[in-house]
Amino acid sequence: MKNLFILSGALTGLLACQPNTHLASNSCSPESVIMVISGQTLDPVRMAEYSQAIANSGLYPKAKGYYMNIPSPVAVFEGDIPDAHVTLMARFPSLEAAEKLWNSDIYQNEIRPIRLNPSAGNYTVSVYKEMDLPDYMNDQIIGGHFPCN
Repeated sequence: MKNLFILSGALTGLLACQPNTHLASNSCSPESVIMVISGQTLDPVRMAEYSQAIANSGLYPKAKGYYMNIPSPVAVFEGDIPDAHVTLMARFPSLEAAEKLWNSDIYQNEIRPIRLNPSAGNYTVSVYKEMDLPDYMNDQIIGGHFPCN
């Protein structure tokens, strides 16, 4: 569990420089996507270095992407999650923007190798189309956030 906190702390630092808002209307770009990074961290020190390298690169702001969550759960309602398991979601305005970040020379040749050989974690990275907010949520967003009640 300690290793998970080290990785979460590194990613929290990365998240601090990213927007923490959702779209304030029911219409998102028809191309908006969510990248989901999920898996188990094996080497939290290298993953912290990897996270810092991503933050320093400026790749996410250039791609107009941002992280949507802290990677460790605050609650588990069903099933078991192994120690050091993380799930991180990043929003991008289009699949092309996500691909541009992923396939960039700096990511592929300088940043991604930090977590490979040997692997610092076993992760899957997948991309999903973002859905529009349902109509009943239109008036629920205040200042870019959902109300607490």
